[in-house]
Amino acid sequence: MAARRVGILTAGGDSPGLNAAIRGFGKAAIGTHGFEVVGFRDGFRGLAENRKTRLDKRSLAGILTVGGTILGTSRDKPSKMLVDGEVRDVTGQILEVCRKERLEGLVCLGGGGTAKNALRLARAGLNVLTLPKTIDNDVAGTDATFGFATALEVATEAIDRLHSTAHSHHRIIVAEVMGHRAGWLTLGAGLAGGADVILIPEIPYSVTSIAAAIRDRVKKGTNFSIVAVAEGARNADDARALHAAETRLDRTKEPTARDAIKAEITLLEMQHEGNTLRLAQQLEQLTGLESRVTILGYVQRGGTPSPIDRLLATRLGTAAADFVAAGTWGVMVAAQGDGIAAVPLEVVAGRRNTVPPDHGWVRAARDVGTCLGD
Repeated sequence: MAARRVGILTAGGDSPGLNAAIRGFGKAAIGTHGFEVVGFRDGFRGLAENRKTRLDKRSLAGILTVGGTILGTSRDKPSKMLVDGEVRDVTGQILEVCRKERLEGLVCLGGGGTAKNALRLARAGLNVLTLPKTIDNDVAGTDATFGFATALEVATEAIDRLHSTAHSHHRIIVAEVMGHRAGWLTLGAGLAGGADVILIPEIPYSVTSIAAAIRDRVKKGTNFSIVAVAEGARNADDARALHAAETRLDRTKEPTARDAIKAEITLLEMQHEGNTLRLAQQLEQLTGLESRVTILGYVQRGGTPSPIDRLLATRLGTAAADFVAAGTWGVMVAAQGDGIAAVPLEVVAGRRNTVPPDHGWVRAARDVGTCLGD
């Protein structure tokens, strides 16, 4: 009798812990449940093109501590993939590859976008299961995503190091942290690193309020400040404009009108580029303190995953193998409390885990005197 076969891929941005999750799933699927595991390179594009590799104990050895993903990744979407200069829906092609390879189903490691793509494939008839990865910690339905803990350590260490130069030169140091729509990483790193100002997408800010807080520090004898700002943090006017456009998009069904609103949102996003540099210039003008910018960028995604991320990824990966063996599909494998839960993809796709305004981290930041810009 032929062995049962299952596919696995990584999609979206890279994140610490992906290899640990691949290893956890692969070892459990092969060693405990007797599956053959087929890896597909470079996300959904590699699946559509059937660029496969067989995963076995040898290929899974030694990858627990390695950053990135041995399978490679991409942001290609099955429903809108650029092929030979033309955007195509390759869902049917993917289904044919899975049929040809005799796969019982597909395991996808990714964030919110991957959950949306997986749900589309599930509705097309494919058995799909996802694991939550992202340094932003913004996937709905799970208490944690692997990648976040490592990125939090990296961002916190960077803020720690910026303190000495800010103090020595009596400067404002503005540190941009990743987080386009969710502020978990900036809030956590800013709180752990003792940032004086923390700006996140969920709390629109006023530049004058930030400048007033910094001037107040100077009056009290502290002539430097660390500002931790998420890349998606916006001032109140820009945040209102974006929210209004997105609300209209949600309420509009007519295709032409939706295209016009999407173009408006794209323009707002383009206008937001360089926001951290503008913020630093504004603070320098309003406070009289020299300002410098540090953009952490992709360094937050790289390197060896932390023990916490390795542990979480392994737990989720092995649990995914159990779900596959039991025929549990159409779900995301989530960390909830001390256990693991199967959360329906319908609950995950289209939702985002953002920072609640009354979250304990927010209250703690306010209680220690951190300015949140509002």
